[in-house]
Amino acid sequence: MAARSRFLGGSSPAESRRQPRLAAPQRGQAAVEYALVWSAVVLPLTAIVVFTAQMLWVWHSVIDFTREGARYAVTHCYQGNGENIRTYMRANVPLMIDQDKFRDGAAEIEVAYFQRNAETGALEEFTCGGAECSRECVPDVVSVRINNYQFTRLFSYFGLQPVTLPNFSTTLPMESAGCSPGSESCLP
Repeated sequence: MAARSRFLGGSSPAESRRQPRLAAPQRGQAAVEYALVWSAVVLPLTAIVVFTAQMLWVWHSVIDFTREGARYAVTHCYQGNGENIRTYMRANVPLMIDQDKFRDGAAEIEVAYFQRNAETGALEEFTCGGAECSRECVPDVVSVRINNYQFTRLFSYFGLQPVTLPNFSTTLPMESAGCSPGSESCLP
């Protein structure tokens, strides 16, 4: 009878005294382990992936931003201080994190014009004795550079130093300089 009752789930009083009692079931252990692993491993990895993705997004956007500024510069007239190019670029910042840094001037936009030395072929800083924004003043090359940009996303929350990105630069040969072939006027 003892063998039969063991299979049916029952036991005699003598058998129950001999068997040690099992510990009470541990409810919620899996949930606690999941929470610990998630907070210690998955959450920091997710934050690292998000941070890296945002930084690469900004990196790519700034590269395109300098290229677009240089393309604008080669098709518009020379102004010694490059303010026409900076104004255009600040008004046309691409959609990205930290747009305000580019609009407000925290990230510096530098525009430089160059002319090719006839004897050596080297690039020299462009100088013009004539009127700006005219056919008399057309440089050979323009360079647009973004300086002093610091990526601060997520770092400010943790009190860490920002990531300083390298200076982004694009240099292109002048095309029309905004001057139409049939007239003396040029586009600012």
